[in-house]
Amino acid sequence: MSPLREALGDYVRVRRALGFVCEREVPELERFVDFLEQAGASRITIELALTWARMPQGVHPYVWRKRLGTVRGFARYLATLDPDSEIPPTDLLPGRQPRLVPHIYTPEEIVALMMAARSLPWPLRAATFETVIGLLASTGLRLREALALDRSDVDLEHGVLLVRGAKHNQQREVPLHPTATAALERYADQRDRLCPVRVTPAFFVTNHNRRLTPVNFRAAFPKLIAQAGLQGRGQRLRPRPHDVRHTFAVRTLLGWCHAGEDVDRKLPLLSTYLGHYAGDRVKRAERDRVAGPAFQAARRRPPGVLATPVWMKAA
Repeated sequence: MSPLREALGDYVRVRRALGFVCEREVPELERFVDFLEQAGASRITIELALTWARMPQGVHPYVWRKRLGTVRGFARYLATLDPDSEIPPTDLLPGRQPRLVPHIYTPEEIVALMMAARSLPWPLRAATFETVIGLLASTGLRLREALALDRSDVDLEHGVLLVRGAKHNQQREVPLHPTATAALERYADQRDRLCPVRVTPAFFVTNHNRRLTPVNFRAAFPKLIAQAGLQGRGQRLRPRPHDVRHTFAVRTLLGWCHAGEDVDRKLPLLSTYLGHYAGDRVKRAERDRVAGPAFQAARRRPPGVLATPVWMKAA
């Protein structure tokens, strides 16, 4: 193992100890170290970092900037070990992240996604994907948080989740709607019937009785989107799993608006439930950017409950 690769392993361990997940950062840096080794380099130089960052062609400038930023963090770490290692300046490769409005799913679209998941091959795989989508829709969990749940984190007796896979190693308890608890109970019974031997503490497992990972979920999600007829909806090529979380937030805000609630006063409740530690700033931005036009329309309608539980309407 080369010194650069050893240093990368140490850097990742430090980052994770500080609470960073590094889910996408690690593969990028591994490819960067591959590039350095192929170039015969023993340390990072600005020229090599720029060359690697600009390798993808026909992409938004922000992609180059983000790739260089990933390298910059590793370079700063290496500079503490090797003073000759160069750190790319922050003003290189300017590019602003495009802010695309997320897709807000309708209840019918959530049901269509769950029905598409139900048709996946292998009964356990189908049940896992269907239940994960339903859980995301009814709680607004991040995908990583849902898939990080262990069996001991799911209290079906009291209808509460202990979320430990949140950002910055934060923990929170998430109460469940009774229909969500019932759906998780049905899934647990089917999982244990199909995989009676427990080989993983994970609550959500694959047909191989292993934890379902975000990478595997995202790889299958475009097929579900296409089968549900949602390809090309919104400003992106296709809706994302994370848009289900946005949908939960927006529908909650609109539901409060319909009910005549003081939305600004309730924002901290939603922020806490979703695990947004930036608080009102984050959810105000969510409200203004995504739900702003809908808020104006909602205020002109009679009060009433907008969002009804869609859990397992496909059942």
